[in-house]
Amino acid sequence: MEPISLPEPGIPAGNSSSVPQKKFHVLVGVTGSVAALKLPLLVAELLKIPGLEVKVVTTERAKHFYNAQEIPVTLYGDEEEWQLWKGRSDPVLHIELRRWADLMVVAPLDANTLAKVANGICDNLLTCVIRAWDLSKPLLFCPAMNTAMWEHPITARQVEQLKGFGYTEIPCVVKKLVCGDEGQ
Repeated sequence: MEPISLPEPGIPAGNSSSVPQKKFHVLVGVTGSVAALKLPLLVAELLKIPGLEVKVVTTERAKHFYNAQEIPVTLYGDEEEWQLWKGRSDPVLHIELRRWADLMVVAPLDANTLAKVANGICDNLLTCVIRAWDLSKPLLFCPAMNTAMWEHPITARQVEQLKGFGYTEIPCVVKKLVCGDEGQ
């Protein structure tokens, strides 16, 4: 059964129309933080929302933390960027993904990718999508790193840089970390 579409802003959810509604496209970026273990759960929860279509862009390091077979949506990595493009008239994947998405959420955003994005480095598919992002669309980021990394003074500057681009931070939580420490 095809999920129903999200209602347009200002239109009550109970009003039906014979015109099919556009699905809302969410692009999930996942980076090499141990929090990437939660990717299957995140995707599963997003897919429970009617009218939502999800695709995932992963870094190579993120692949260490989840099983791709557990991700029931299209998963893109660096290889796909280069397999798709063969010549001048071919589509460029990071631009196609930017056009497709209505919203992007990077969860988790590790310290390495945070530093890259804050400084404009785009050396993989995910950072290229972010660098090309349409700033009229929301981009949410969820920093996830060891507390010692989080508390380094440069991290706060880099988070502020991303907020300065218009991106929205989903703050860290305090919990017991995989390394055994308690912290953010």
